[in-house]
Amino acid sequence: MRNGPTLTLVLALALSVVAAPLAADAQQAARLPRIGILPPGPISERAHLWEAFRQGLRDLGYVEGQNITLVFPSAEVRPERLPHLAAELVSLKVDVIVAAATVAVQAAKQATKTIPIVMPVSTDPVGNGLVANLARPGGNITGLSLLSSDLSGKRLELLKTVVPGVSRIAVLSNPTSLTAPLQMREVEVAAQALRVQLQSLEVRGPDDFERVFQAATQGRAGAPLALDDAFVFTHRARIARLAAKSRLPAMYGFREFVEVGGLMSYAANLVDMYRRAATYVDKILNGAKPGELPVEQPTKFELVINLKTAKALGLTIPQSVLSRADEVIQ
Repeated sequence: MRNGPTLTLVLALALSVVAAPLAADAQQAARLPRIGILPPGPISERAHLWEAFRQGLRDLGYVEGQNITLVFPSAEVRPERLPHLAAELVSLKVDVIVAAATVAVQAAKQATKTIPIVMPVSTDPVGNGLVANLARPGGNITGLSLLSSDLSGKRLELLKTVVPGVSRIAVLSNPTSLTAPLQMREVEVAAQALRVQLQSLEVRGPDDFERVFQAATQGRAGAPLALDDAFVFTHRARIARLAAKSRLPAMYGFREFVEVGGLMSYAANLVDMYRRAATYVDKILNGAKPGELPVEQPTKFELVINLKTAKALGLTIPQSVLSRADEVIQ
């Protein structure tokens, strides 16, 4: 009987030793950083890009469920739903929001002034008012910027080189895009120098694509040029099919268009940019302020050409262009 209190104390100490790690594990699990994901369109159309972001995190030592949690949208992603989805992430008190493309970054910016926002891609974030400047963005937004407006003229030049006889080019754009006017101005400057006429074709919804390609054919456009836009990117396979059906050689921004049958593209590699975005998340989780992290711009651009598509169009790609290509799809 005299050993009762001693035994009780020993058992209590033993239980406390067992319980302490359990409690610590529970606290650690509760403290896992939460990264909110705000894509500009359906996840399924960008799965390879988000996998690249995940790979970037893994390269930095992050393991989902162990030391980090990714929070994806709970509903279908459509442009008009982005403000609601951004507000949802804020209500969940995520530690960082990764918002891709200008339209998603804008929605995230309107939803919070305090939660850090990382951009894997954005077109002209200074011109669109997302950051104060590239070297010192200020506020709660940083990440990577595309040079879509600066590249628009170069793409038109490449298209003219591949289709030298073209005199009228149809420009496919989303008029609701904040970046469309910037890109269009560059295209107009290049068109004047190359002495080609432009036909503006606007797409506001999925039902517009058939109509605009019919308009391009009726307007005797010799080739289409697609401006960079999240909505256009989502429907890249459909656009490539319609271009092929209309027998029009088209120039696109990103290699993903060429991989689904488009003729050629010229831009930075999106997979690389999404992977690099993970480094921003890592720096912020380790105490860096987003407003003090410079916005990076791509330093390498890739020209991708689909020779199978060119052959189907009866088009011979000049050797001068082929020799500059970073990848040729046979």
